Amino acid sequence: MNNLIENLFQTNVVSEPQDEETEIKETSLAENEEARKRTYHETGFRDGSRNSGSPLALSICLNAIYAKFQNEEKELTEKQRQTKEPYLNEQKSKESEVKTLLIGKASKEEQINRTDLNVRSVKDTIEELKFEINDLARDPQKYHIEAGKGTSSKFWIGLIIILPISLYLFTFYISTSYSAFFKKFDLNTDIMTNVLDSKAFENAWRDGTLEGAFVTLIPFVFLGLGYLIHMFGENKSSINYLKIALLFITTFIFDAILAYQIEEKIYGLEKTFEAQPFNLAIAFQTIQFWGIIFAGFVVYLIWGVVFDFIMKEHRERDKIKHEQLRRRKNVQIHQERISDINIQKEKFLTELNELNQRIATEQGRIVELQRVIDAVIIPTKEYVLYASEYMQGWITFINQKLHLSQAEKTSLENQCISCYQENLKHVGASEDAQNSVYLSSL
Repeated sequence: MNNLIENLFQTNVVSEPQDEETEIKETSLAENEEARKRTYHETGFRDGSRNSGSPLALSICLNAIYAKFQNEEKELTEKQRQTKEPYLNEQKSKESEVKTLLIGKASKEEQINRTDLNVRSVKDTIEELKFEINDLARDPQKYHIEAGKGTSSKFWIGLIIILPISLYLFTFYISTSYSAFFKKFDLNTDIMTNVLDSKAFENAWRDGTLEGAFVTLIPFVFLGLGYLIHMFGENKSSINYLKIALLFITTFIFDAILAYQIEEKIYGLEKTFEAQPFNLAIAFQTIQFWGIIFAGFVVYLIWGVVFDFIMKEHRERDKIKHEQLRRRKNVQIHQERISDINIQKEKFLTELNELNQRIATEQGRIVELQRVIDAVIIPTKEYVLYASEYMQGWITFINQKLHLSQAEKTSLENQCISCYQENLKHVGASEDAQNSVYLSSL
């Protein structure tokens, strides 16, 4: 029977709701708080009686009361833990944030290092391109460019040779064309003077615009034929070779016509009544005929060969210049790229400085939070509550036990209240501070 009662009792105890336990704890805390208030009130009354309500003694006693309250709060470990929990949570949050910021800092530093490497690589490329620009003319084959060494000197030598040959051809064809088509030969004039007239250009323009334009422009016909021969020779094919042969034949025939016309005029001056009419057979047998042809056609062939050589050398020079120009453009592009990379680097540096400032700020906050966590947190609102209870006990003694006039009591109370307010100000407490805390450095 007794065992049954004990089991029922145990069952009832176990089955009590958790809310009742909480209410019991809250009731116990409230009772402890009331008891603590009474203790401070009684202590204030007792200390006031011992010191006859002296304001100076009150100031010292309040400092002792604060030290006592501080020690009591320090002993309340669970309360300290709960009070510090928000600071601990904030500290953990800040530490996680700092870790994230440090990862971002490392990534930003890596980006900056990568930009430095890119700049160094681009600068090396620029130096290499500048070296190639200077070295291309000396050794183009080294850079897989089909161009001979010393191309520039060959080009200028060929150009120097072709200029006087061109002047010769201009002089020759102006003179021979004028002599062949427009000039009237004179028996009293030397044969060579009739053929090569030093004043052919002036006389042709004096004779008329048509004559002047003809003798002026006819050398360009031969130079044009030479240019066409060169252009057809650029592309090696049977058709082009045939075209070149036809151009050579045409040029030879034109020179032969000039020589024939001149030789016919000379023959007409010297012929007699018994002489045969002038024909090709007679022309082929005269030295002047072949002399005029070779003086024009052979020199024309020499001009064509030199012109072809110059164009070939110019093409070689163009290859080198093209490669040099391409490299100069690449140098410019790389220099612009360096500018872009430096702008990007400045952006990274600015972001890195911002990260360092944020890290320093957050680490400073972590240190402050650790200082709070390591210190004793004194709830100022509660200290004001208990200090006021102590002060009430002190004032109660003055009003009930001291035998002084009402004016003296009022003056003494005002002095004590001033000491009380000074103490609150000294310890950083305030009646209006609902949630403020005081950090002790003990």
